[in-house]
Amino acid sequence: MSREQRGPNEKLGAVLALAGISNAGLARRVNDLGAQRGLTLRYDKTSVARWVSKGMVPQGAAPHLIAAAIGQKLGRPVPLHEIGLADADPAPEVGLAFPRDVGQAVKSATELYRLDLAGRRAGSGGIWQSLAGSFAVSAYATPASRWLITPADSSVARDASPSEGSGSPHKVGHSDVQKLREAAEDARRWDSKYGGGDWRSSMVPECLRVEAAPLLLGSYSDEVGRALFGASAELTRLAGWMAFDTGQQEAAQRYYIQALRLARAAADVPLGGYVLASMSLQATYRGFGDEGVDLAQAALERNRGLATARTMSFFRLVEARAHARASDAQAAGAALKAAEGWLERSREGDNDPSWLGFYSYDRFAADAAECYRDLKAPRQVRRFTEQALSKPTEEFVRSHGLRLVVSAVAELESGNLDAACEQGVRAVEVAGRISSARTTEYVKDLLHRLEPYGDEPRVVELRERARPLLMAPA
Repeated sequence: MSREQRGPNEKLGAVLALAGISNAGLARRVNDLGAQRGLTLRYDKTSVARWVSKGMVPQGAAPHLIAAAIGQKLGRPVPLHEIGLADADPAPEVGLAFPRDVGQAVKSATELYRLDLAGRRAGSGGIWQSLAGSFAVSAYATPASRWLITPADSSVARDASPSEGSGSPHKVGHSDVQKLREAAEDARRWDSKYGGGDWRSSMVPECLRVEAAPLLLGSYSDEVGRALFGASAELTRLAGWMAFDTGQQEAAQRYYIQALRLARAAADVPLGGYVLASMSLQATYRGFGDEGVDLAQAALERNRGLATARTMSFFRLVEARAHARASDAQAAGAALKAAEGWLERSREGDNDPSWLGFYSYDRFAADAAECYRDLKAPRQVRRFTEQALSKPTEEFVRSHGLRLVVSAVAELESGNLDAACEQGVRAVEVAGRISSARTTEYVKDLLHRLEPYGDEPRVVELRERARPLLMAPA
């Protein structure tokens, strides 16, 4: 199960010692990460000894899993070159860089777009399967700090040479940019209605590869270039959001980092803040509340005096979500109050960005309910959930499903088992109509909370209704 022998791999041995991982411990971690992606691996301490003492290189996804396993222990990404396995495949490095130079930023983004994206779906192979478990919240530190220091590049005009691609480079115009913006708008609607795993939503990475990448590598003026980078940033953030919704956290992280870099090239500070807010929500969802607070506050700090009231409200709401996950009730309450205040100040005629079209008082109430769920305050959850569910809409189906699950949890924690199951049944019905791993995870959490009542007829019925959803491929 290993390739060529190259002599002792001293780099791998040194990093294992630094991380405090034994040979048996690394083998177990690699096997476990492989199992999470449907891979049957049987490495043991002898296998690891061969990698270290004889420099043998394991096959397939194993080098990436080794880096991910060590990275989890160290709490930071571990590139393959650091463990002496850089020649296995350079792909794990793609998408994590936040270059200072605009030209390098274009290269970093287009390299990510060109990866084998077939693996966004579990079991279909591709690069994302190799990157199993490689999400590391610390990878956001450098992008966030560089964006805070310089949120806008000075010039992005580009005069491409024929040697950079096949034939003459494309002269990009505003009509090209408009097509990308229309694609982003369509994708936002499909994502909200059908989930990030729907085939129409999954066309976004293909659009980035086929449409956006050639434009970014073309020739454009500074004015057109700013617009092009902005449209590409929106699409890239959407690709990240859809990957996040389908459970591909490692892919989402790379898309988010590149989206933030493109937003800097666009000189669009509110859009950069929106990407940071997306990073914050991912960090919070993954259990990194403190880091989620940092990312949300970075978005807020740079947008003071720039973003609209509605935009600032959303950033404060995201901050509240992170505070709640970090169990800081006072800070969460203050952020929610500020978010509501900003929302009340917003007006119909404000120049709100198109990507914020989803945000209304219903969304504020839904996220406030999730904050109080994390803070274990069921009365507040019920109050805000009732407001969030007061106007169900076919436009935001996934959001409606998530709100139903949160409502069910609140009813359960208030001692209302029948009401909890009733809301749970409604949530399962909605979840069955969309393709969203996140919604499925919410349902699984509800069923876990209902385990002490496993013999109750309503619970049995809910479990049976949910079975097809839980058995469906991710």
